[in-house]
Amino acid sequence: MNSPYNSVRVWDLPTRIFHWALVVCVVGAYVTIKLGGLWMDWHTRFGLTALGLIIFRLTWGIVGSHYARFTQFVRGPQKLIDYLRGRYNSVAGHNPLGALSVIALLLFIGFQAVSGLFANDDIFTAGPLAYIDSQWSSRLTYLHKLNEWVLLGIVGLHIVAIVWYQFIKRKNIISPMIHGDVIVAPTHQVVSAQDNWKVRLKALLLAVAIAALVWWISNLAPTDNVSSFM
Repeated sequence: MNSPYNSVRVWDLPTRIFHWALVVCVVGAYVTIKLGGLWMDWHTRFGLTALGLIIFRLTWGIVGSHYARFTQFVRGPQKLIDYLRGRYNSVAGHNPLGALSVIALLLFIGFQAVSGLFANDDIFTAGPLAYIDSQWSSRLTYLHKLNEWVLLGIVGLHIVAIVWYQFIKRKNIISPMIHGDVIVAPTHQVVSAQDNWKVRLKALLLAVAIAALVWWISNLAPTDNVSSFM
């Protein structure tokens, strides 16, 4: 028996890999900073990877597939108001409220990763750019620690939203970020995102270039410095 619904590709493979890799980095960076000590080496690795991931997503939001682009899901205040009042039907991709969540996460995780380049604990760990200016390092270290609480709040709200969609609105938004597809009624005209080898090759080349950039940044510190991120 044929299903009355259609499966449409929304999230390309690079976007999905980015999403889950960032989850691992954020959780890993938080756990390792709390463990401290020798775990700071892993804190560094998670932070460096998160920095590269944020740069990748910002770039992919310009050159990526349809639903990954900021022009597709970043809407004005009126669209957000319409959505909150139930007058905006978002079938595929980020809805206006989800778009705000994405932007907030990118901005604050990005700030955490960048500020970590300058952060230090005055004892054992310092970011690769902490040696440039001690006053800037102190200021950004303070903001780095303060931003941790902001991130906890944003991530907490993000999780609450996922649970609300999953169990209250009965809309599964986790599975599509795993396999890439959403199920829609044939009455909805939904664009299918490109997710072919050309898209994936472009993402791979971009990722390699960004990895090289992050590696270069991580090696700017004097050899006796140990980097710290997030």
